[in-house]
Amino acid sequence: MLKFLGKRTGYGLLVMLGVITVVFFLFTILPGDPARMMLGQRADISSVEAIRAELGLDRPVHVRYLNYVNDLSPVSLHKTNNEESFFYLDKEKYNYSKLLSVGGIGLVVKVPYMGRSYQSNRTVTEVLAVAFPNTLLLAFVSISFAMLLGVLLGIFSAIRNNSFVSKFILVFSVSGMSLPSFFAAIIIAWLFAFVLADYTGLNMTGSLMAVDDYGRGEYIQWKNLILPALTLGIRPLAIVAELTRSSLINVLSQDYIRTAKAKGLSFYRVITRHALKNAMNPVITAISGWFASLMAGAVFVEYVFDWKGVGVVIVESLETYDFPLIMGAVLLISVMLVLINILVDITYGLLDPRIRLQ
Repeated sequence: MLKFLGKRTGYGLLVMLGVITVVFFLFTILPGDPARMMLGQRADISSVEAIRAELGLDRPVHVRYLNYVNDLSPVSLHKTNNEESFFYLDKEKYNYSKLLSVGGIGLVVKVPYMGRSYQSNRTVTEVLAVAFPNTLLLAFVSISFAMLLGVLLGIFSAIRNNSFVSKFILVFSVSGMSLPSFFAAIIIAWLFAFVLADYTGLNMTGSLMAVDDYGRGEYIQWKNLILPALTLGIRPLAIVAELTRSSLINVLSQDYIRTAKAKGLSFYRVITRHALKNAMNPVITAISGWFASLMAGAVFVEYVFDWKGVGVVIVESLETYDFPLIMGAVLLISVMLVLINILVDITYGLLDPRIRLQ
C-alpha cells in the first residue's frame, strides 16, 4: 500500500510541476509591466526600477522561474547571509525555519509563498485564505446535494427501469447535463429570489457573511448558500443519477446477483450489500472529478450570486490584471484537483486491492 501511495503522490507532484511551469511562462509572456501596474499613475523610472528589482523582474527568465518554484516549495533553498546569491529571497518575504546551512545557502521549511497582489499589496496567500473557505463550502454542499439525491434517483430509476418515472429522470439527467451553470444561475436567481421572493425569502445576491444593518458586526447568513449550491449542483446531480442508473442496471444483470436472489436474500440486501457496492466505482470517479471541477467551475456562479469565493477573486483579478492573484488561484485549484485524485486512488485501492498492483 505504501508503494502504491508513493507512486500516486509522485505522479501528483509531477503534475503540479507541469502546472506551475505552464502558469509561470504563460503569465510571463503576457503584455504589461507588473511594476507599473503596482505604481499606477505614480510610476516614474526610478520607482519602476526599484519595484522590478524587488520582484526579481530584472533577472533572466530561467532564474525567475527557479526562484518561483523555490518560493512555492514548502522545503526550499534560501540564502542565509547578505551576500549576492542565485536565490535572492530574504526573510522579509516570509518566515521560515532553517534545517541546515552550507556556504551561505540554507535548506528551510516554510509556507508556500505566491507573491503579493499588485492592487492591494496583500500576500496572495492572505487573500486566498479568506476566499477559499467560501468556495470550499459551496463546492462541498453542492456535491453533497448532488451525490445524495443523484444516487437515490439513480437507484430508483434502475429498480423501476422503463417506467414513466425512470424515463422522466432520464430526461432530467440529459437536461441537467446540457444546462450551462452561468445560464442556470441567472434563471434560478430570477425565479426563486425575484418572482418567488415573497415565498422563499431568498436574496438574489449575498455571501456567507452579511453585515448587520444596526452596526453589530458580521453574522452568518446560511440562506445565501441555497441558490448557489442548487445551481452548482444541478449538473453533477444529473450525471450522478444517470451513472448510478446505468451502472446499477448493468450490475443487476450479473450472475452473482441472480445467485444472491436464488439464496433467498431480500431485495434490499441484494441492492445494498452486493449490487450497489460494485456499481459505485464510476459514481465515485464522477463525484471526485466533479468536486474538483466545481472549485474551478464556481467562478460564474459565485460572480452571479456575489458569493465571496475564489471565483470572485479570479474575475476581479482579471479585470485589474492582478497576475499574482490569478496565478495563485489557478495553482490552488490545481492542488485541490491533484489531492482529490490521490484520495480517490487510495479509496479505489481500499475497495479493490487489485488496483494497488497497477
